[in-house]
Amino acid sequence: MATRRKIPIQPDGGSGSDRKFISFFSGALGLDIGLHQAGLHCLALDEFDKAAGWTIRTNLKTIYGENAPKFYSNDVRELTADLLRSDLCVQTEELFAIVGGPPCQAFSTAGKRLGLNDERGNVFLHFINLIAELRPKYAIFENVRGILSAPFIHRPHNERGKGFPALSAEELPGGALLHILEMLEASGYTTTFTLYNTANFGVPQGRERVIFFASREGKSIPFIRPTHSQDGRDGLQSWRTFRDAVQGLDSTVVTAGKFPESRLQYYRMLREGQNWRNLPSELQREAMGASYHSGGGKTGFYRRLAWDKPSPTLVTCPTMPATDLCHPEEDRPLSVEEYAAIQTFPPEYVFEGSLADRYRQIGNAVPCLFGKAIGEHIIAFDEGRLTTEDTSSKLSRYVGTDHLSWREAAQQPRQESLFT
Repeated sequence: MATRRKIPIQPDGGSGSDRKFISFFSGALGLDIGLHQAGLHCLALDEFDKAAGWTIRTNLKTIYGENAPKFYSNDVRELTADLLRSDLCVQTEELFAIVGGPPCQAFSTAGKRLGLNDERGNVFLHFINLIAELRPKYAIFENVRGILSAPFIHRPHNERGKGFPALSAEELPGGALLHILEMLEASGYTTTFTLYNTANFGVPQGRERVIFFASREGKSIPFIRPTHSQDGRDGLQSWRTFRDAVQGLDSTVVTAGKFPESRLQYYRMLREGQNWRNLPSELQREAMGASYHSGGGKTGFYRRLAWDKPSPTLVTCPTMPATDLCHPEEDRPLSVEEYAAIQTFPPEYVFEGSLADRYRQIGNAVPCLFGKAIGEHIIAFDEGRLTTEDTSSKLSRYVGTDHLSWREAAQQPRQESLFT
């Protein structure tokens, strides 16, 4: 086994003591590793998931040496501002930042989208309350695109339409985010956000997430400038690929799940970059079963990755039929080692728990390299090296995914389909 190397503490040479932050919903520490590499100093972490907690404990000294942050394994609602001020010896307005990735299942287009009346949505509100009470200079949080259209209160679909009252403002799409932004504004924070594709920042993965920057001083924090583009357009570097990500991995160490034979028989007919549509036409209906008649492109079925393109978004399980992530050549799903490399975790990083636990932790993480880009961006802004003029650039292929166009839409009379 290779010797585990320590990730340098404050690699840019600074102590980071004036840029202290607390991380909530820390998961496998993807965002936190990136912020640490950028030069921020983590005072404390909180993660309630047991397997992720084991991973954090295993890696704390590897990342931080003897300067490890305090680790809480609490439900975030058990952590109050008073407790944190006492435990960490910090005063109101002393923290540089509060960061986190509140659970996204309540807003995910793949889930029930129950909004902030979902139990996981409630922890999001507590996170915002902690920002309001501790008053860091900045707040940084991320979520899935579904947060842009989630309601504050979810009404079951069988209770809508003819014979039922019209949806209230809180039940309309976008209500959850509108409530969150109003809470931040009431506490004196100005918030900017947009949907980023991490492939545009050197991550070998087309992963899209909304990143929120909030400033206590009322300044509009600009968007992060991309460093990469597809085919190296606009004078930027080309997107990194799956091949780039996994080169150098030990081919004798492969920790991976298995596809059932019922799916493998079709995978053996496909080459890299192909999916079910590349099967012989007479077999497509047989391979897809009932899903053959469902809507959408269904590109996740029987999907082999391409060597020379970024990976698709890593999901929490690479063997689910609608979101398969198959190796370009081998008849198996992507391995844990490949997952970690795609998410740009350091090669010495250790993931704990069952195979399912490890896939889930990595699949849920912010890519470390993107976390570093976030950290470097907020430091540059804090040092006055950026202007606010870059908040108007379009970074997403979708409409209404940045704070300017989203707010413009939100100010119009809203209807159920507005933010979808």
